[in-house]
Amino acid sequence: MSPIALSQQAADDLEQVFAYYFDVSYLALAERFRDEVNAALQHIEKHPGTGSPRYARTSAAVGLRFWTLNHFPYAVFYLAGPQRIDIVRVLHQASDLARHLTSP
Repeated sequence: MSPIALSQQAADDLEQVFAYYFDVSYLALAERFRDEVNAALQHIEKHPGTGSPRYARTSAAVGLRFWTLNHFPYAVFYLAGPQRIDIVRVLHQASDLARHLTSP
């Protein structure tokens, strides 16, 4: 298993979503979101090839994959390398994914 590394953008994404859920529904929903993200990261760590490459052509990052959360409308975008798995972004599925994935 390759270790997971969060990019600064992914960490910022997670912080913003956690704060949003905390503001609208208090701690319980924010904690459910955190738990589901952790489960997704564990899955990606164990099975990095199972994520969809659908947006790989949209991004400049060769090999980009994503894994969707089960109960929240978010996707974890990542690059699986031989030494580590880089979590690039965590984005709402209704957002302009192509724009977010191509912006520096």
